[in-house]
Amino acid sequence: MIVMKFGGTSVEDATAIRRLTSIVRSQHHRQPVVAVSAMGKTTNGLLECARLAASGDLTAAREKLETIAAHHFKTADQLALAEDKDSLRQALGNRFDEIRATLEQIKQAGEVTPRLSDAMSANGELLSSPVVAAALRADGMKGVWVDVRPLMRTNDDFTRAVVQFELANPKLKEGFTAALTDGGVPVTQGFIGSTAEGVTTTIGRGGSDYSASIIGAALDADEIQIWTDVDGILTTDPRIVSEAAKVKTISFAEASELAYFGAKVLHPSTLLPAMAKEIPVCVRNSRRPQNEGTAIVRTAPPSSALVKAIAFKRGISVINIASDRMLMAYGFLARLFDVFARHETPVDMVATSEVSVSVTLDDTRNLDPVLADLQAFGEVSVERDQALICLVGEKLKFTPGVASRIFSSIEQVNVSMISHGASAINVSFIVADRDVEQAVKSLHREFFSQLDMATFEAPAVAQASA
Repeated sequence: MIVMKFGGTSVEDATAIRRLTSIVRSQHHRQPVVAVSAMGKTTNGLLECARLAASGDLTAAREKLETIAAHHFKTADQLALAEDKDSLRQALGNRFDEIRATLEQIKQAGEVTPRLSDAMSANGELLSSPVVAAALRADGMKGVWVDVRPLMRTNDDFTRAVVQFELANPKLKEGFTAALTDGGVPVTQGFIGSTAEGVTTTIGRGGSDYSASIIGAALDADEIQIWTDVDGILTTDPRIVSEAAKVKTISFAEASELAYFGAKVLHPSTLLPAMAKEIPVCVRNSRRPQNEGTAIVRTAPPSSALVKAIAFKRGISVINIASDRMLMAYGFLARLFDVFARHETPVDMVATSEVSVSVTLDDTRNLDPVLADLQAFGEVSVERDQALICLVGEKLKFTPGVASRIFSSIEQVNVSMISHGASAINVSFIVADRDVEQAVKSLHREFFSQLDMATFEAPAVAQASA
């Protein structure tokens, strides 16, 4: 049994969904479970509708929603069997009626509360999944729509709910095992779940990948496939470095670091459930299904490559706390980091000296109360518009001269923080946001001017010219 997760661009219209059905049919013998994201930019559109309703402009919200509805009905009509169309249109119509009712609630509330935000944004997957199930049936398979919400139990931390695995795992196993009987192909939703009371939740933007991994682990799947619009994990962002190459095989540890530190292919939490069960994850391109993609496994094959990939995160804030009370004091850092824990604000990097601490944040929703509480510890300053660059590779910590190569290649760029040694496979540092592209290009030239072809696949343009 395998889990196949398809992202928004893989279900954006009838053409994309036909590619999806072809991919699923080619692996029908492996008992696929299909998890889908919302069509294209539907989730953003629904949240814009919510924003308009909250501002009091319900008319504009409804007009925006009708555009979204028209696209879904058109796609459904293009894909479904004649005998399926009426029931599918009815199901979609009921869903849009619920969305309209939610917009009324938002208008009356005058704001988009986290609970109402989840009630809106969850609809993208609830709209796309019955269309995909119908498309599978039209292609000769037994597409079975499965509502994941009663199975994927979470807490009630709306917009970033935490899955309660002790409740979710047995429900997921039971629900999908039943749907797989007699050749069924379950089609379900990523990104969403529900509380014990049945209230819809979301597990955060990008959580569809995570959902697929959770489902795969609960079912002890043979493989989890993440189908997206890129060929796999690349050596860096191809929008900055056009000659970025595909990594053929990478370890769970390396891929997790890349996801957390900015690589957009995977959600940062995706690999955790798969790692626990040692289930391989494969990232593949739904527009080029003949491409093998990137395999993510417990232990990658030996490679001569020092660096596997370069990731980066923009929009980083650096908080600096200076205090003479740190000197020779015990318990100071524990009290300091308790501030971040109380405000549910994760820290990426930490640097300390005898009398100062610097930390980086990419989640600044609670920055103001964090700063207010930190004032009790000493002098506090904030550097905004920073970026974190991360190089990942199995040999980084134990290779002499690696730091010299990294920082000599970007000698024209100011580096304000460095983390090296805390992780055996990661070197990270902070630069100004405006310097990201220059730094990444220079680093890529330094470490990928020659490729180990056992580890990397050169870009299509380079292959064509070879």
